[in-house]
Amino acid sequence: MFNKKSKRAVPYIILVILAVIFALPLLWIVFAAFDKNAVSNFKIPTEWTVGNFVEVLTNEKNQRSFANGIWISLAQSVIVVAVSIFAAYPLSRYELKYKNIFMNTILFMTALPMTAVMVPVYKIFLNVGLFNTMTGVILFMSATSLPYGIWLMKNFLDGIPLDLDEAAHVDGATVFTVLFKIIVPLIFPGICVVFIYTFSGSWGNFFVPYILLNSADKVPASVTLYQFFGSHGTVVYGQLAAFSALYAMPALILYVLSQTWMSKGFNLSGAAKG
Repeated sequence: MFNKKSKRAVPYIILVILAVIFALPLLWIVFAAFDKNAVSNFKIPTEWTVGNFVEVLTNEKNQRSFANGIWISLAQSVIVVAVSIFAAYPLSRYELKYKNIFMNTILFMTALPMTAVMVPVYKIFLNVGLFNTMTGVILFMSATSLPYGIWLMKNFLDGIPLDLDEAAHVDGATVFTVLFKIIVPLIFPGICVVFIYTFSGSWGNFFVPYILLNSADKVPASVTLYQFFGSHGTVVYGQLAAFSALYAMPALILYVLSQTWMSKGFNLSGAAKG
């Protein structure tokens, strides 16, 4: 009996240990953000304050970096969603001659490490004038997110019965009418899933803007967080923690939203066929 209980307890003990390991840095951020005398070590504040958040939010550089990050993430997400819909629709609804080759190429592109293409991209952007521009960052990050977006959008489209398209065409509807008035409303949960994943990936991306942007007034919050930590001789840990907490908020909000839309999106196939 004791051995059986011990065996059952082992997985829970391991999970608790892992939870504590991951929770401690998050707890440090929460406590340090409200600590007037925050240090690098974990401790419960003796003097609670919201001054760290006030300092971060009233700093023009921080405000600009958050605005840049939101703009880059929103623009990239809209581009990826729009292009994915137009690319995935013919791949899902039509019998194309080279569809398998195209889909396998997209699948290969999803596995291609970003670091492998950054050097040629850096040189190309220098030559065409896209280096140190937010447009260049948005275009490159959209291109790297499209393979996954197209695959995911095609899976949602495959769950929509083809009979709906055929019935609409019989009634005289054009391809664009079918797409925007019938298909898009049905795959709206899938659109939300692609948008949320793209936005989350863009918001947390440090490497691309760090390489392609060198102006302090253009970098997003992901890069400002790094510069905030590295550009001070004495790190103000309270403000650093407050900035980190604010930076994590969009990810937490999108995580909550994704739980709702993900469940709806993956049930879309059965709902459409029913």
